[in-house]
Amino acid sequence: MVGVVGLEVHAQIQSRSKLFSGSHVKFMAPPNSLVSHFDASLPGTLPAGYQITQQRLPIAVDGTLVYCQFEGRKRNQVLTRSVRIKQIQLEQDSGKSLHDDERSQTLIDLNRAGVGLMELVMEPDMCCGEEAAAAIRELQLILQALGTCQANMAEGQLRVDANVSVHRPGDPLGVRTEVKNINSVRHLAKAIDYEIQRQMEVLQSGGTVLNETRSFDSRSGFMPEPNLPPLYVYESDACVPADVDPAQVVVIDRIRAQVPELPPARRLRLVETYGILLEHSFTLVNEDGLMNYFESVVQMTKAEPRKVIGWVMKELMGNLNLQGMKVAQSPISPHALAELINLVESGHVSSSAAKQVFQEMWKVPEKKARQIVKELDLGMINDRKELWRICQGVVERYPEEVQIIRAGNMKVLNKLMGEVQRETKGRTDPVQVRAILEDMTL
Repeated sequence: MVGVVGLEVHAQIQSRSKLFSGSHVKFMAPPNSLVSHFDASLPGTLPAGYQITQQRLPIAVDGTLVYCQFEGRKRNQVLTRSVRIKQIQLEQDSGKSLHDDERSQTLIDLNRAGVGLMELVMEPDMCCGEEAAAAIRELQLILQALGTCQANMAEGQLRVDANVSVHRPGDPLGVRTEVKNINSVRHLAKAIDYEIQRQMEVLQSGGTVLNETRSFDSRSGFMPEPNLPPLYVYESDACVPADVDPAQVVVIDRIRAQVPELPPARRLRLVETYGILLEHSFTLVNEDGLMNYFESVVQMTKAEPRKVIGWVMKELMGNLNLQGMKVAQSPISPHALAELINLVESGHVSSSAAKQVFQEMWKVPEKKARQIVKELDLGMINDRKELWRICQGVVERYPEEVQIIRAGNMKVLNKLMGEVQRETKGRTDPVQVRAILEDMTL
């Protein structure tokens, strides 16, 4: 049996006010502090008293979301997939019920009532939690790039309902269940995979999967909203009739011209411009602020972009992830990292010593790379006589290893190189050290 997954996504429109009232939109505001008379449907106003939605006449239909998924042992194989988008509609968010079990009462918070939402209805084209999570992550990035939704799931700006069923290939789709209001990508993947496994176990034991989906149509009726004029969508300005109110017109060509660089185009540009790996382009685009950080360093350093990406992925992201920090919180600025990389490129400090400098810069951000190199005596040893003396001392301390090397086992030479690096605190050029050691041992 295989799983079948469709998603319904509610994305909060980025706006300072609600859809049809002047009430502000703010996360974690005190309950019922952002509610107008219209939101509360009080008598004496022009109350709505119901949810306004474009469900029957959506603003967009028959779309496609293209996303990528990583597979393979090292998670470096990129597979491109797509999911059909049945429709996108605008609608109002509803209020929130807070259940107090101790007092056996339910409290209502209307702060969210009337907040503008985009609902994206995806067809059941996915088969597991990992695919659904990858699709939602790509959708997040697109919405953030467009500036239409901040898509912060932890703050309820993006909520997902998953419709899940299982069936045998070739058979009709199975009975579906709905997992509602999932507020994180990780939880989405886990919830879907759990539900798929649960349904499989039910069917394999001879049971029946119950349809636990709450059908919106069965609970509510629909009627036209008399206070809202129709919205007309045209492909180009040439298609717009002369007698139509411009305030009621949406022209696709105008919107298309304003669309910024979207995630897929960003990744392609990064790969083609800088020659980096595709999986690195995903990290740069997915981590908020990381692409700008990387490109800033590239512009300020003499190093090849592939060397810069190594510093960004290993040293910078390694430290950020270890401390649970965001790129914007990095104590090392792009300018400071570029300065350090330039010291490596100019031969003033070795790569291994530079990593020590990086860690010191992380601890003491006000210190510059050159200052740390001087204080810790990490400058490159370029004097060949000095290098020869150091290598000679290592060779004399390891006579057995020298004999093994002379017998043809060149791998042992790495041990001697490591000893030289340890003695010099990584202040030597490995290529130069290897050449000297080979002259001494062969």
